[in-house]
Amino acid sequence: MSVTFAQGFKAAGVSAGISSTPGKRDLALVVNEGPLDTAAGVFTPNRFCAAPVQWSREVAKQGHVEAVVVNSGGANACTGQEGFNQSAQTADEIAKLLNTQARSVAIASTGLIGELLPMDHVLGGVHAAFAQLNDSAQAGTDAAYAIMTTDTKPKTTQIEASGYRVGGMVKGSGMIAPQLATMICVLTTDAVITAEQAQNALRQATETSFNRIDVDGCMSTNDTVLLLASGASGVEPELDEFNSMVAEACSSLAHQIVGDGEGSSHDVDVTVQGASDERA
Repeated sequence: MSVTFAQGFKAAGVSAGISSTPGKRDLALVVNEGPLDTAAGVFTPNRFCAAPVQWSREVAKQGHVEAVVVNSGGANACTGQEGFNQSAQTADEIAKLLNTQARSVAIASTGLIGELLPMDHVLGGVHAAFAQLNDSAQAGTDAAYAIMTTDTKPKTTQIEASGYRVGGMVKGSGMIAPQLATMICVLTTDAVITAEQAQNALRQATETSFNRIDVDGCMSTNDTVLLLASGASGVEPELDEFNSMVAEACSSLAHQIVGDGEGSSHDVDVTVQGASDERA
């Protein structure tokens, strides 16, 4: 069920004509209907991070995100101020539809680097996705397909704990190296948590999952991991259990990325023994 597994979330994945592949689903929308709009984010450390990363990093700092728009037709990286303006314009468009502020909307993009997005298609896709928002399993699957680029299959996860749920989707196949790898991930939960708790859980989880995978040694400009919490279950989780749930979700998605690595035929797990500490 992907991002719609947790209560309080709707999603859609549509073909907006952004991708060069005719008819491909290439724009996903995930909306948190609350009652909470708690959020956390972890992003690429690349100094040449893409425009949507620059935008969403500032949005996530506030600890509140009501919606995420992801397109898989272009990375909008190395595009300067004009590229940043495109991210802002996309956020503003969905904010108008949701009757909220643009700074409550996160943006993620993946695809070719160095090219601006066709904004008429992006904005048309935003409206189409908004019209198709649904909390069904199919809607979550459609969103997972819409964020794929060279992926051969959608990558999703769903975990249920003590009265609350964690769901998620990720894309990633090539340009995969430690420090998040080349990937975009959206996790959702209906647990009642604070932004600080969400950030701690997400940072710990990425350190032991996405930051440990490698396919071709190439880093990216667009890596984004977002965790959204709706609080719709009404359950305040035991934090160790919640942290473990988020870590399990990230680990599952990270392994799926490696299993779908471009040109790869084997998965290799490396176990380090005798190190003095985690850093070593």
